[in-house]
Amino acid sequence: MLTEHDVEFFRTNGYLLPQRQLLAPERLERLEAIFNAHLDDKGDKLSDELDTPHFRDPELLDFLLSDEVLDVVEPLVGPDIALWSSHFISKDPYTGRATPWHEDSSYWNGRFSSYDRIVTVWLALEGPSNRENGCMRVVPGSHLAGGFSENYVPTDMSVQTFHAEIADVQESQAVDFELQRGEFSLHDGRIVHGAKPNTSPMRRTGYTMRYFPSSVKMQPIEANKGWKIWLARGKDLAGNDYANVPTPA
Repeated sequence: MLTEHDVEFFRTNGYLLPQRQLLAPERLERLEAIFNAHLDDKGDKLSDELDTPHFRDPELLDFLLSDEVLDVVEPLVGPDIALWSSHFISKDPYTGRATPWHEDSSYWNGRFSSYDRIVTVWLALEGPSNRENGCMRVVPGSHLAGGFSENYVPTDMSVQTFHAEIADVQESQAVDFELQRGEFSLHDGRIVHGAKPNTSPMRRTGYTMRYFPSSVKMQPIEANKGWKIWLARGKDLAGNDYANVPTPA
């Protein structure tokens, strides 16, 4: 569990680096094996495009709905937690594309009733995530601006993972999320973040697990059509439809 200091740091800065292992060794190895199976079966997708793998592979729910993860998330999200998404992100050696400066929340505009306390766990798989292989970087405190910058400009998607990025980011303020295998970070869904390309001989792999308070309503709009969410812990407070059926209190 996180300490009161951890929670206060996260609220102020929009991120946290606990510098410890999230899963037991055998659980980490199992998750890495699942990732590699998805990578082998990706077809025409790029290695950094393995989004929502748990929609197709229910074995991942054993991790996404686990106490190991939810005990870390609860102090930040609250006791009533919904699972929003997950994503395997792999940057291939030498060729892994940069991730432009962005806010996750900007891609969810209109999909939620509120964007407060949406939290992402980023877990390093197979090896370290560091400056050489394109680790994640954040601008501390930028989540307090609201998460919907109007200062986006187009990017070249042959070298970037997204079609647009936030211009004029103060990169000198950025914090690098350097993680050892099995370590994790936490970040607010509104924080400005990105990553440089992988210029190293080592693949950079992570698994993101994203949660929101069940008091937040997922809006009935076209962008959410077919999207599946799970009640991960506690009770539903917003009348959301879940892929799993909540147990009556």
